[in-house]
Amino acid sequence: MSYSFEDLTEGLTASIEKTVTEQDVQAFAQLTGDTNPVHLDAEYAATTSFEKPIAHGMLTAGFISAAIGTKLPGPGCIYLEQTLKFRAPVFIGTTVTTTVTVKELNERRRRAVIETVCTVEGKKVVTGEATIMIP
Repeated sequence: MSYSFEDLTEGLTASIEKTVTEQDVQAFAQLTGDTNPVHLDAEYAATTSFEKPIAHGMLTAGFISAAIGTKLPGPGCIYLEQTLKFRAPVFIGTTVTTTVTVKELNERRRRAVIETVCTVEGKKVVTGEATIMIP
């Protein structure tokens, strides 16, 4: 689904879910070059406060892009800005629910400010705000 600017209202929301797999983490590391062992090496991760490998924060943030680009506002929108706060780790095998909510609309500039939240089992793991241009 794709929303036109005129279809958007403050409070409109959409969500997606994705279970993070070891293959996702490996592919993200290969694609970006971020081979930090906290993501890829169980022995190393066991020595950290996390005690086991965690997904890359930016992999989780990528789910926000997916929700915005496919659900709300959807295809054709242009990402202009994103703030992020990483609040808790995302472990391999957990399901991330990403929810995006229209917070503000600027009719003159055809832009929307979107609240972005990723949760795991109801706990916020990534929060932020995006600015999106709607053609």
